[in-house]
Amino acid sequence: MDLDRAGLADFLRRSRERLAPADVGLSSGPRRRTPGLRREEVARLADMSADYYTRLEQARGPYPSRQILGSLARGLRLTDDERDHLFHLAGQEPPRDRRTTDHVRPGLLLILDRLDDTPAMVVSDTGDVLAQNAMSVALSGDAASRPPHQRNLLVRLFTDPAALDAVPPEDRADHVRAHVANLRAVAAARPDDPRVTALVRRLRERSPEFVAVWDEHEVAVRRRATKRFVHPVVGLLELDCEVLLSDDHAQRLVVLTARPGSESHERLRLLRVVGLQDFATSG
Repeated sequence: MDLDRAGLADFLRRSRERLAPADVGLSSGPRRRTPGLRREEVARLADMSADYYTRLEQARGPYPSRQILGSLARGLRLTDDERDHLFHLAGQEPPRDRRTTDHVRPGLLLILDRLDDTPAMVVSDTGDVLAQNAMSVALSGDAASRPPHQRNLLVRLFTDPAALDAVPPEDRADHVRAHVANLRAVAAARPDDPRVTALVRRLRERSPEFVAVWDEHEVAVRRRATKRFVHPVVGLLELDCEVLLSDDHAQRLVVLTARPGSESHERLRLLRVVGLQDFATSG
């Protein structure tokens, strides 16, 4: 298949214009004269430069990679069918196994876009961070800014010494065991999935700690828990963790909330201010 530059540019522009700022959790603000999102807003949502996105929409951009196409599909909130059409316009075959695709389920993304006062993110069942809101970035950092292989929660947990900095020392053992027990459950459910097998093999090769916990053979998919985080600005946060599963259980919307009236609730409100300031600065 060949790249259809004109068709790709037209589809990107029309997809951008049909989205209102409120659809993606943004404020409309003053002086918005054109319909839909601005180009720089789509670029920010898709984790790419505004210049790169503009060139694609003007039919003069480079040949987009599969990673770029996936980011565009996420930023423009495309359905699976629209995502496939985007890949075809770019001259590439779309991902066929929708259980292992990194394309965020539209229903989960719709909810994520409306959560602006509490940390939330969409992760795959194997721990790949697929999307975050500004509060999640303020709490635990921007996964999209890391190399692709470091966007997996378990890979960071067992290979990056800084990954546990936000977890109180006395909670770290349980935190690690919970992640490994979840991966055990996924591996048991999908023993022939090459992505799961490769992840387990990589972790076993790189982390003796992972091997020790993995070999204990705990299995659990935890959908609710209370977690504690230490933030360098707002301090200790005790948050309730709720998990909403996609229809095929391949993706999870993880939402962290503080009990109203608690000290953590007030600190979470402060974190929102910090997060919005950082987001505005990065834009």
